[in-house]
Amino acid sequence: MKFHFNKKYLYWGLTALLVIIGAILFYYILFHNDSLSNVVHSFITISMPIIDGLILAYLMTPVLNTVEGKVIKPIYVKANIPMNEKSKKRIRMISILATIVLVLVILYEFFSMIIPELIRSIQSIIFQFPTYVSNLTDWVAGLLENNPNLESMVSELLDRYSAMLTNFLNSSVLPRINGIIRTLLLSVTGFIKAMWNLIIGFIISIYILGSKEVFAGQAKKIVYAFFDLPTANQIISNVRFIHTTFIGFISGKIIDSIIIGIICFVCTNLIGTPYAILVSVVIGVTNIIPFFGPWLGGIPCAILILMVNPLQCLYFIILILVIQQFDGNILGPKILGDSTGLSGFWVIFSITIFGGIFGVLGMFVGVPIFAVLYAGFRALVNRMLAKKDLPTDTRPYLSVGSIETGNAFTEYAPVKKKRKSLEKRIKVKADADKSNMSTEE
Repeated sequence: MKFHFNKKYLYWGLTALLVIIGAILFYYILFHNDSLSNVVHSFITISMPIIDGLILAYLMTPVLNTVEGKVIKPIYVKANIPMNEKSKKRIRMISILATIVLVLVILYEFFSMIIPELIRSIQSIIFQFPTYVSNLTDWVAGLLENNPNLESMVSELLDRYSAMLTNFLNSSVLPRINGIIRTLLLSVTGFIKAMWNLIIGFIISIYILGSKEVFAGQAKKIVYAFFDLPTANQIISNVRFIHTTFIGFISGKIIDSIIIGIICFVCTNLIGTPYAILVSVVIGVTNIIPFFGPWLGGIPCAILILMVNPLQCLYFIILILVIQQFDGNILGPKILGDSTGLSGFWVIFSITIFGGIFGVLGMFVGVPIFAVLYAGFRALVNRMLAKKDLPTDTRPYLSVGSIETGNAFTEYAPVKKKRKSLEKRIKVKADADKSNMSTEE
């Protein structure tokens, strides 16, 4: 008896197998979440050098493209050197070397200029801290002496919360000193390990930059192998959009923060703010975080200046408000443009959610990540509306309570209907022209 192989049964068997595997995975995720989290955390820890290398290569790619396209290749073209595979590899190697040297020189110059001033500022703060506390105490005492009602209120608050503070220190902080010291030691160990991973990642990034076109081609090859052509084209287009959103936001925000730090340094020097370099570095670094960044950096700087000179603290607060208004309304839109396409509410929403989940890093990358998710969901909604011959613009829905007839959006007809109507009018006009020509003949 001849055996006939039926593909239908194979598909059914594979479907049943996948359903069973999915059910097992769902059960494992639901009831063994801790074990799965440990496995994921261990995998991420092991992969950190590769992750660091990918991030470094991604950040250095625009610099490499500029150096290679604007500097090295024109030199080869002017020298009439033939562009064969050997020349392309040599150009790439020289471009990578030039990019690394350029980045290292910029970082060295920046840190050699900033770090000594930061060390001097921190040493001055430590040595003069008792004096600052005394000045602040005298200023508060003089303020309370001239305002008896405020003095009684402050005294009542101090009496109320001093006992609570003492109890907290005795019951919570002192018994946990050993744990705090252990945590600090682990933090130092983690920092050393992170630096080692960063060094390994830097070496990996060189190999990635050397073959970035090959890796991109392999990724496209895999996409076209597993998906049909329209889906694969859409996936590649979405990846390009994600890349444009991320690189536009990150590079623009870094440039914006550097400019804000420089402006802050010039202005604080002009008004005589204490620790101008330290304050400017803090303001510039925290400005990378959208919306909340200026407050995260401005508040501790204002407290530090308040301890030295209360009047300078007032000047500094006014300066920060002016700088942030300039950044939010003029400089930021000029540099970033509409790189995310998010309104102010969604920016705050994304920073809050991703910052709560991933901390400071989430506050930085939350905006471009949410921008990508927002764009994907918007495209899905627009596609579904277009299938129902409904407008994709939001304006016509502002005053609509319900849609019962097809004439609810006469002013905002879908693009497809507009195109059909336009084609019909063109055809009618063409027929009329033909009839007029025949009549004239």
